[in-house]
Amino acid sequence: MSVNIAIVGPTGYTGFWLIQLLLRHPEADITYLASGREELPNIADEFPEFLGRCNLDCQPIDAGAMAQVADVAFVCLPHKAAMEHVPDLLNAGLRVVDLSADYRLDDPDVYEAAYHTEHTDVENLEEAVYGLPEYFAEELPEAQLVANPGCFPTAAILGIAPLLEQELVSPTGIICNAVSGTSGAGRSPKAQYHFPEMNEAFMPYSVGVHRHQPEIDQVLSRIAEDEASVLFVAHVAPIDRGLLQSIYLDPLDEDTSEQEILDAFAEAYGESEFVRVRATLPNVKHVRDTNYCDITARVAGGKVCVFSAIDNMIKGASGQAIQNMNLMFELEETAGLL
Repeated sequence: MSVNIAIVGPTGYTGFWLIQLLLRHPEADITYLASGREELPNIADEFPEFLGRCNLDCQPIDAGAMAQVADVAFVCLPHKAAMEHVPDLLNAGLRVVDLSADYRLDDPDVYEAAYHTEHTDVENLEEAVYGLPEYFAEELPEAQLVANPGCFPTAAILGIAPLLEQELVSPTGIICNAVSGTSGAGRSPKAQYHFPEMNEAFMPYSVGVHRHQPEIDQVLSRIAEDEASVLFVAHVAPIDRGLLQSIYLDPLDEDTSEQEILDAFAEAYGESEFVRVRATLPNVKHVRDTNYCDITARVAGGKVCVFSAIDNMIKGASGQAIQNMNLMFELEETAGLL
């Protein structure tokens, strides 16, 4: 089968990477690019990489027009803007993969506290499936709306969840030190990410109040069937892409060995297409341009230390969105991603 695809908001980084990956997908056709810009660009003018490969003109955001030519819509808009369009897309008969944060948090009050805006689509929020395939793949074939996880939550949850499931570590007192490249801040120009400001810089931000922290807590609590809490500390590094997390957890048994931890990961991800359990420490360079998450662990200083690396634009965004789409339409999970 061939899946026809609309992309809402194709001129940002997640839109770019969706197009880049979908162009090599054997069972996907991009049929509609929807932009809210007043002057609608040709996508090859916006991204010269697509000249001769994808020369589509962007069209207005029109759910009815998209539904005539597409089966699924990827929504690549910022939070708040996404939920202004998702209801119309669903009502037009499209299935939706939303890459914003608007449908990730189950509780609208938690969303409003994290994102400082009212949630205006609680009805669809209740129906959204959280799109982390390694844990919720069975829910995807019937899903009409999939909330694509954030980049930091993806790396954190994959690095922690198996250890909570097997009751090897405490669900509280977890510390995540996370480092990401500047593309995580989006394509719109920002003074602090201007090259003279960012070059040779390295800094933490949003300590303990990062928007992704409640998402991590929520999903880990669901998987562990126990209340989990994480202190999440984000940093930005002078690289364009890549995300590495160093995660510190308290073992429930002081005699827990490194091999037990690695065995737990091997058991959890032995059948996974995109999680690689490594003996060596991960490096963002080794996952760049891939949909892989590389994980390993050490036991040191009375702590379990987990290390998790992804490409924040691929497994942390557009690649995972395609992985979700593949499972929604019962295609090969790896299609377009290897």
